[in-house]
Amino acid sequence: MSLSRDGSPPVPPRRTVSVVLFVVVVLVAAGCAVAVTAAYYALRPSSGPANASEKTITVTDDLGRKVTVPLDPSRLAVLSPSIMDIVYRLGLRSHVVGVDCYAAALGGLTEDYSPDQIALWNLSPSMCVQIGPSFDPETLVNVTPDLVLASTIVSVAAVEEITNTLGIPVVMLQPPTLSGILVDVSLVAAIFGVPVAAQALNGELSEELYNATEVDQSVASFPTVLVTYSVDSNGYWTFGPSTFGESLTEIAGGTSISANATTPYPELSPAQVLVANPDWIVYGVGFGLNESTYAGGPLWSDFSAVKDGNLSGIDSNWLTEPDPTMILEGIPALLEVLHPGTS
Repeated sequence: MSLSRDGSPPVPPRRTVSVVLFVVVVLVAAGCAVAVTAAYYALRPSSGPANASEKTITVTDDLGRKVTVPLDPSRLAVLSPSIMDIVYRLGLRSHVVGVDCYAAALGGLTEDYSPDQIALWNLSPSMCVQIGPSFDPETLVNVTPDLVLASTIVSVAAVEEITNTLGIPVVMLQPPTLSGILVDVSLVAAIFGVPVAAQALNGELSEELYNATEVDQSVASFPTVLVTYSVDSNGYWTFGPSTFGESLTEIAGGTSISANATTPYPELSPAQVLVANPDWIVYGVGFGLNESTYAGGPLWSDFSAVKDGNLSGIDSNWLTEPDPTMILEGIPALLEVLHPGTS
């Protein structure tokens, strides 16, 4: 589980990074897949075509950076589980030589990747690029990548060092909303020359998004909900406005109690939760978090949703990783909680 947000981080994760808001629009119509090439160039007009002689392509990433990268690079470092999900689903696992890790003494791969992800994606400690608690450039040099795809779990200083000192291009992918996930699928596909795979994947994602909007139009009410991904003695970490977490809650037919927060990733005090009195509480599990963890949180047993049994645990990765799995698994899971029998 990794997550970009402001403020002091819970454990896990153990890092603080800035949030970049990049607004995108996704075209979703009944029974229609997103046209990958059209969407890619329409939403990223400053991206350039491939250079046939030099075999490079210039793209504009989610931070608005123009980056020239090798076309279809054979050695790729992926520094975010959400990006690894895209890369795997596009059939590009064979290109991956490095992935983000914490220091071995602090959990290594298991700090960022679940056991299921490690097994499915065939990840090993030998692929570790240490990005926490601080970036270790030697671990990146050891895997000799031609390109780095990273999210904002990687610090700005680390990105600058990778780019300017090590001379390795870095493309930043950090979609703030669900629609941005489809755009990033198209961007990765453009780099690796796999538009057909991207069109198929974006078709699946578009269908899931469309089905969810159909449910939204048919339900009688939108229950209020606290979606929390971590807890400490001060309160419950959740999602504020213009974040993928709020986007996820809304498309699943819920009304977030933190929609009017003043920061993108606020920690709500127990008093704030009591006042908001959500109909439902959805909490992230995995990475050492379970129902007992949240039950030990401040005033947990005083919340009406807890007293009424209106609470549910969902895989933390489905709540915190803005990737295809969030759409394909997270949306149906939330729909089943908030509107049983509709997903």
